[in-house]
Amino acid sequence: MAAEPLIVIVGETASGKSALAMDLAKRFDGEIICADSRTVYKDMDIGTAKPSKLDQKKIPHYLLDIIEAGQPFTVAEFKRLAHEAIQDISKKGKLPIMVGGSGLYVDSVIFDYQFSEKSRSKDPKNPRHLKPNPDHGLDKKLRPNTLIIGLKLDRDELQKRITKRVGQMFSNGLIDEAKNLGNKYGWEIEVLKTPGYKALRRYLNNELNVTEAKELFIRSDMQLAKKQRTWFKRNNSIQWVSDPIKAVDLATTFLNKLQ
Repeated sequence: MAAEPLIVIVGETASGKSALAMDLAKRFDGEIICADSRTVYKDMDIGTAKPSKLDQKKIPHYLLDIIEAGQPFTVAEFKRLAHEAIQDISKKGKLPIMVGGSGLYVDSVIFDYQFSEKSRSKDPKNPRHLKPNPDHGLDKKLRPNTLIIGLKLDRDELQKRITKRVGQMFSNGLIDEAKNLGNKYGWEIEVLKTPGYKALRRYLNNELNVTEAKELFIRSDMQLAKKQRTWFKRNNSIQWVSDPIKAVDLATTFLNKLQ
């Protein structure tokens, strides 16, 4: 059987991926699969820029809030659940749209990465999870019937967006969310060891003032964006756009060819 049609949207943090996924889902009767190594966790809504409850009500989202923040979750598990979501969405006659900035999660699906059983208890961000196999990776054939769209912004625009978003996060209660996470799960869990959450911990420990914590959070997101940009540059199958309207044109052409 032919693979189900799949549109994938990738790019740096704060580049507008989620908004584009919502737009394409509305235009093409789609549902969204979130490929993000942090939004899978419960209680991490503000700090991970998780899709709003309103957006989730308008368009079904998959693989959000599926596990407690203190529990391990691997890329192998993500791949399995993403495949199930693709099939479920397709069976309903809808278009699966996978969106996210976690490159390893995305690649595990579109390049059909293989995993050893022991990988299920390892760090999900570490590529050494992959089962030793010279055939895996970007030298492997892309999943059939798949369109990958990358959103690309210049650095100044990206910094403006990140700065604005971090400001909104703090206004929306990010500090309280971080405090509650630390109290509930302990600060030593993996998802709270990221630079952004470390900045919040330092603020809560009175090591930084709120302005310094914001600046450190912004710098950490800019560093994350650089890592994401480097990862996705490896994939020559990505069609890069800076204008979301171009993405609509690409999706229209892709779907028309499949009819």
